[in-house]
Amino acid sequence: MKQLRTRFRLLTLFVIGLLLVAGLYGVYSVTIYGSRWFSNSKNTRYQNAKSSVIAGDIMDRNGVVLATTDAEGDRVYQSNLNARSAIVHLIGDRDGNVANGVDSFEANYLLGFETSLSERVAALLKGETRRGDDITLTADSKLCTRIVSDFENGSKTKGKSGAAVVMNYKTGEVLALVSLPVFDPQNITADDQQNPLHPFWNRALQSTLAPGSTFKIITASSALENVPGISTYLFTCTGATQVLDQTIHDYKMAQHGSLTLEKAFTVSCNNAFAQCALKLGDAALRKTAEDFGFNDNFLFRDFVVENSVYPTTNRNLVEIAWSGAGQSQIGATPLHMCMVAAAIANDGVMMEPRLLARVQSPAGVVRLRYSQKVYRTAVPANIAAIVQGYMKNVVTSGTGTAAQVSGLTIAGKTGSAEASVNNEAVTHAWFVGYIADDSLPYACAVLVESGDSGGGVAAPIAGDIFQYLKDTYGK
Repeated sequence: MKQLRTRFRLLTLFVIGLLLVAGLYGVYSVTIYGSRWFSNSKNTRYQNAKSSVIAGDIMDRNGVVLATTDAEGDRVYQSNLNARSAIVHLIGDRDGNVANGVDSFEANYLLGFETSLSERVAALLKGETRRGDDITLTADSKLCTRIVSDFENGSKTKGKSGAAVVMNYKTGEVLALVSLPVFDPQNITADDQQNPLHPFWNRALQSTLAPGSTFKIITASSALENVPGISTYLFTCTGATQVLDQTIHDYKMAQHGSLTLEKAFTVSCNNAFAQCALKLGDAALRKTAEDFGFNDNFLFRDFVVENSVYPTTNRNLVEIAWSGAGQSQIGATPLHMCMVAAAIANDGVMMEPRLLARVQSPAGVVRLRYSQKVYRTAVPANIAAIVQGYMKNVVTSGTGTAAQVSGLTIAGKTGSAEASVNNEAVTHAWFVGYIADDSLPYACAVLVESGDSGGGVAAPIAGDIFQYLKDTYGK
């Protein structure tokens, strides 16, 4: 009998332990996945609330109302067509064509599901229709509009798909997140729905493309951390490096001769970085990539982001060599590549991207204030400091001179990523970089699909972004 009671107690403790684990996991799941579950189209509470609750307003960091609910209960956006189209991928549209825009992803606030019982009772006694909370974002809608204008009016970018992200590298605040092509959320046409460029797709968060030479930030960081003497080692670039049965080549078959890692970074030499990757080995390069967030499951509070990939299969010498130059099967989103540049700028510390500045109830109760969060330490500070110097060289005397802004020190890295679209060879243009000034701690990533040269096409857009930041926030 005594043995039976002991077994019963142990079983009871085991069951209690399981319940505690389940409870803790439930809290964790609600915290991490709550917005993802709540805004799901199959959530009947969400769908019912959309028709019975006056959704709260969404404003940008300067108080510009980006979305509101009119007297008829319809969701309406800014009166200016260009302005409301520029932020459509950030905010979303009333028909739900854009996945995980603020209007749907933050529906638990906007539709009043965070309202307390006392607040609901007070509204009921006053005979008021239930109203959701207002949200203020960290985003600058004028900056978003300017970026879209740069794309749509540029001779080399007009009509092309792409994306751009701007964030504060010290706090993680996202100031701009745009995707091209845009569309009018208040007048969605048949052309929009049938457009082969898929305007509903949020390329800033969902497109995982080869980052090309912007990935050399990671390769250089890995080499500096893992290969003794790499900073003085001389690579040889004859324009072609034979690896097994394939030839590694440089953009437009350039030949750079004998060069250091720093010089190879400045002129973006694929041959040197292929050789560097082979010296590193796949395991070391992959570890550094994963330190920067590749192969991680991004569970950010304010964004749903496709995971970036550093491949783990089919790793022959050719694939490893091309990985050093950001090719092979490596894939990353513009948001993540902005975070990579931001981490270097922030002495190796990568901040979680944040979008919510404040959530406030109709009665003035502040439910949430902006808070920053460190996502991870990507690289030691001493390594980041060296790469910072490399990135400054790129803009002063290398492939990224088009990103220069008078009166600012800009650091960056260009990328021209080779890809295949509909069985046609194309080159995606990238630029990632930042302002090297603690009073203007901003980083950006620009992607122009089928744009060809990162230095010639993406870098000028980044330069205009930095000019706007200087003019607007440098006073």
